[in-house]
Amino acid sequence: MSYFVHLICDYAPGDLAWAEVTSAFAARLPEHTRTHNTTVRSFDTIATGFVVGQLALSDSALKPGKMIIFANCAPRKDSKEARPNNEGEGFLYCILKNGVEILAVNSGFSLSFVKDEIQEIWSTRAEIEGSQFRSRDFFPQLVGQAVLDDYTFINHKLEAFDVIPDVPQHVIGYVDSFGNIKTTFRAGDSTTQSLTPGSRLKIRIGSTIRTATVATGSFSVMEGDLAFAPGSSGQDKRYWELFQRGGSAWSEFKEPATGTKIHIE
Repeated sequence: MSYFVHLICDYAPGDLAWAEVTSAFAARLPEHTRTHNTTVRSFDTIATGFVVGQLALSDSALKPGKMIIFANCAPRKDSKEARPNNEGEGFLYCILKNGVEILAVNSGFSLSFVKDEIQEIWSTRAEIEGSQFRSRDFFPQLVGQAVLDDYTFINHKLEAFDVIPDVPQHVIGYVDSFGNIKTTFRAGDSTTQSLTPGSRLKIRIGSTIRTATVATGSFSVMEGDLAFAPGSSGQDKRYWELFQRGGSAWSEFKEPATGTKIHIE
């Protein structure tokens, strides 16, 4: 069987942290296991969750053998008190209805985008203190065990609806390298159902207001125009995106953070 592990972390591309984590996983994973690194912005659990959801719930034809997703974005905001011995958020194991396995730090919205698809979720015996670099020192061992179907690290069974928050509604979920703003508006919800292709919208993000055209795809508007249309993420219920043909919607809206509310008129 082939093994594939997605590593999703809030380290900058090329950063020393990525080099150390990648080496640690290479030492703990079975030979010939393939990995891929995806970076999100520092402490950005909304983008982490968006990426986890997109990769975990992709079409089965796009999954290479046994696929495991590791996600580590740990702002350590579950408690505002000082943390003795670098204690951090708990590390959870999930198996989804489609068979994809996820090992992730239980922080913010990191698991929110797969919440409804979780079949089982467990706490683990991962160390929560003793290192400020748990994704190098502790977590690779558990992921390596999961690849080999050794689940002796799981601890207590949990209920997803008790430990994972819902996806934040009508906010920025992810910004890609082209400056396209992937939102948490979904096809079929009350807002998007009411939109007619070609109509004009007034959109406010933060203090910036722009006009956009409701479109059916990224090339159905004129060069330089802003459009709001179903994007490439979200599987059967696609997330809508704000994009600017030939430009950057994110720059047009003054580079807002993920989680920023989107107001539509």
